[in-house]
Amino acid sequence: MSFTLPDLPYAHDALQPFMSKETLEFHHDKHHLAYVTNGNNAIKGTEFEGKSLEEIVKASFGKNPAVFNNAGQHYNHLHFWKWMKPNGGGKLPGALEKAVVDSFGSVEKFKEDFVAAGVGQFGSGWAWLEVKGGKLAISKTPNGESPLVHGATPILGVDVWEHSYYIDYRNRRPDYLKAFLESLVNWDYVAELYDGAKA
Repeated sequence: MSFTLPDLPYAHDALQPFMSKETLEFHHDKHHLAYVTNGNNAIKGTEFEGKSLEEIVKASFGKNPAVFNNAGQHYNHLHFWKWMKPNGGGKLPGALEKAVVDSFGSVEKFKEDFVAAGVGQFGSGWAWLEVKGGKLAISKTPNGESPLVHGATPILGVDVWEHSYYIDYRNRRPDYLKAFLESLVNWDYVAELYDGAKA
């Protein structure tokens, strides 16, 4: 299976003012495209040809950095664009909200811990809400790693590589993470992934 760059599920300017048109043009059209192009080149002639993206991510982790870095980031970004929507944020769907409250005590506590994970990720990486062993948990990973390679299913992730926020927020990563949770997250997509992870 070769990697392809999907169209954004909204216009480049649809997430303003929380994520600018310029950020999406660079992040989607250039950075994500580079992961697709480099990933396709890296898997040519290897045992990863013909495998699904998830299989490639899991099988290349710790074994083939050139394949893993690009496949991992391609996987992360395929979801990242869907984890956001215009007029996002707001109330969590019922079953997801209940699970979040059961796991973290409150939605606010979850948001605090999620922001803290993103702020606390040194350098490039991601913060995650994941399902592991049937339970919700928050984690953070460096570079292109995701919960997928640590035995968990990611249901929400936020990119804390500088190219994800520097044009709009400069060095104010906490402000970016708060804007992501309050104004960008597509909770319906998170709920859909949560339902799938429980099944």
